[in-house]
Amino acid sequence: MSDNAEAATETFLAHRNLLFTVAYEMLGSAADAEDVLQETWLRWVRVDTEQVRDERAYLVRIATRQALNRLRTMKRRRESYVGPWLPEPLLTAPDVADDVELAESMSMALLLVMETLAPTERAVFVLREAFGFEYDEIAAAVGKSPAAVRQIAHRARRHVEARRPRQAVSPGQARAALESLRHAVETGNPQELLDVLAPDVVLVSDGGGVKQAARHPIVGAERIVRYFFGGIGRYGPGLTTEPTVVNGTPALLVLMDGEVDGVMAVSVHDARITGLYYVRNPDKLTHLESETPLTRR
Repeated sequence: MSDNAEAATETFLAHRNLLFTVAYEMLGSAADAEDVLQETWLRWVRVDTEQVRDERAYLVRIATRQALNRLRTMKRRRESYVGPWLPEPLLTAPDVADDVELAESMSMALLLVMETLAPTERAVFVLREAFGFEYDEIAAAVGKSPAAVRQIAHRARRHVEARRPRQAVSPGQARAALESLRHAVETGNPQELLDVLAPDVVLVSDGGGVKQAARHPIVGAERIVRYFFGGIGRYGPGLTTEPTVVNGTPALLVLMDGEVDGVMAVSVHDARITGLYYVRNPDKLTHLESETPLTRR
């Protein structure tokens, strides 16, 4: 390996976790984010790095462009997806939860809201709101003028604010709500489950056409209780759960006879669960065995 290639490799690896985090927040898919990193690397090693003033910004620019290309393709692919689509959950380290802004931007609830943005809007929103890039840096990444990026950022922020979940709670409050959910399901107590669910709670489940899941979101506490005890509950003692942390927030790992069946993330407001996100698609459960390092820096 030449000295230039070795230096380029070192620089890429130094920023790899940032690039993965950017790509994942744009795509909601770890597998596609890894592909974006591979494409970014292949382009980066061909760059004359002596002409690059800011290597971090340049790498993010390459990754953003590759993620935008992939996002437009994925939008078409998801139109034929069976049932609701949820982001791919990532097992994350405790330090992700300590970074409140990162944990919120990585949450299942917010990633799902970002799915309603157009590709360029999502790129601008992620780079500005989650990573704090300047408008001229974002403009270079998405191929727009800084003035246009300001307008896109304002439009995307307004769109997300109108749809984002109600104010999040501390990890401790989220864990307490999850523990109540866990106890209610494992002991078969409908009233305990009803007590921890907000009246207008929404359950979204993703089986990808491979595992059984509700084909449409289920709205309302009583309907969700019936779903749990009429569907999930029928598995009896073979169904167990374990606390975990995915995407920087507390979650439950759902096990069937000791094997991973899915992962359930939640959004919580005023000590009650307002959103349940249950991923059962086996293709999306491959990043739950080891922690994925994420960073905004």
